[in-house]
Amino acid sequence: MSKSLRPIQEIVKKLEFPEKYFEQIGPYGGKVRLDLLKDSAFPRRGKLILVTATTPTASGEGKTVTSIGLTQGLARIGKKVIITSREPSLGPVFGMKGGAAGGGASTIEPAAKINLHFHGDFHAIGTAHNLLAALIDAHLFHGNDLNLESERIFWPRCMDMNDRALRDIVVSAGSKKPGVERRTGFVITAASEIMAIVALAKDREDLRRRLDHILVGITRDGKPVYAKDFQATGAMMALLTEAIQPNLVQTIEGVPAFVHAGPFGNIAHGTSSIISQDMGLRLADYVVNECGFAADLGAEKYIDIVYRTTGVSPSAVVLVTTVQSLRNQGEGDLEKGIPNLVQHLHILRSFGLPTVVAINRFPNDTDADLERLERACRENGALSARHTAFMSGGAGTEELARRVVDIIEKNPGVRAKPVYDAEDGLEAKIQKVAREVYGASGVVLSDKAKTKLQDFANWGFGKVPVCIAKTQYSFTDDPKRMGAPKGWELKVTDASLSAGAGFVVVISGNMMLMPGLPKVSRAVEVDVDSAGEIVGI
Repeated sequence: MSKSLRPIQEIVKKLEFPEKYFEQIGPYGGKVRLDLLKDSAFPRRGKLILVTATTPTASGEGKTVTSIGLTQGLARIGKKVIITSREPSLGPVFGMKGGAAGGGASTIEPAAKINLHFHGDFHAIGTAHNLLAALIDAHLFHGNDLNLESERIFWPRCMDMNDRALRDIVVSAGSKKPGVERRTGFVITAASEIMAIVALAKDREDLRRRLDHILVGITRDGKPVYAKDFQATGAMMALLTEAIQPNLVQTIEGVPAFVHAGPFGNIAHGTSSIISQDMGLRLADYVVNECGFAADLGAEKYIDIVYRTTGVSPSAVVLVTTVQSLRNQGEGDLEKGIPNLVQHLHILRSFGLPTVVAINRFPNDTDADLERLERACRENGALSARHTAFMSGGAGTEELARRVVDIIEKNPGVRAKPVYDAEDGLEAKIQKVAREVYGASGVVLSDKAKTKLQDFANWGFGKVPVCIAKTQYSFTDDPKRMGAPKGWELKVTDASLSAGAGFVVVISGNMMLMPGLPKVSRAVEVDVDSAGEIVGI
């Protein structure tokens, strides 16, 4: 694949920024220095295109492929464009899903490197996370001057691999010192709050402020303890100072691509870094940015968390759907699955965002089914376009690209409408998302969740956004409940405070922060051939 790639300096020239802002790492990639953001020659000028989807199936519906294909399609019709994408986690790469750099004729390259170690960002984030964890346990060992309650230390360890054996562990086992041995666990690196912080930080100063405010635990008299109390921030900054710089690579057709940060789409906001998006808006006419999961999760979190941070509204949304995904929502019946599409269109309309439905055509789709989806879009006031990004790359998405450009030009000055006001209380925010986005009739909070939400408000975090962590496979908190159900209640079981990231995580159902490997994992397919090329990802 590397034979078809352009040297990364050609990609830099396409974006027309000085080489002094670029640090090359190998022949096909590098990092862009944050100094670019301070250069008045590069004001924000681009239009942001948000890519989301209808409710996914376990096999995926091609949202990443569509995002990459759309980017290539925009380039083919003469637009200066860049895609901003999340960095893949090794957990899915070796687990069930496989790589996350697209596929077929719509990939970001060099895909194998991006899917594996890339430029070391995940390593830096994981190491910074585990440094703080080590400092906490060292503090307990050396006398616990902060009076931490060992049973109420929230900060786990992390590792970028699916390993269910590490979900629940004991550290300092057998120690003779009281209060040192304790139960904790591991989360996957994408679930680390530091990952969310890197994705949301505006610059190094903002990164430092956010790291300072990571909530570590509670004292015995009920007071919060933060990372700054361990004097941990400087060392974490040293580990993260290069990781915060966006990675510049390219699509298979030589279109510029930023791949940076990889926060979860459930317990975090699920999109690439705001620094990469900001740079893209300064360097291109259009920035294509993919959100995690469907519109009820990824798009809502973008509007209510990311948009509040950046102040940059999407100019349009692309809603990816497939015959397969909607048939799945109808439990085998396409007609019964279409309400799921309609609900997603309702969500995006409530945000005030012009929307184009991208129908990702699979080889076994019938014309009748595709026409039924197009008719459903028309009946609900939405434009649509079929595409074949996987098979044809940019050539298969030109019609989609033209429709997106057209809808942006016809709707200048769009400003997204968040679901709730910043001044709303935490419970009010949860109610509004549940009712207005998910279609629930109400919310049921457990006593534990109520107590924690009150604690967070008492500590000064009552006005931050909420990040609702629920299943991605349904509008409801039950992954088996398909379609667009009404008359159900969202059950909130727990809550946690991501004070550094700047939001409260509201947990509905069982959120898996450390996945496990399947019986036969993708790892068995990965190898290196006689020429040293990685295969099987």
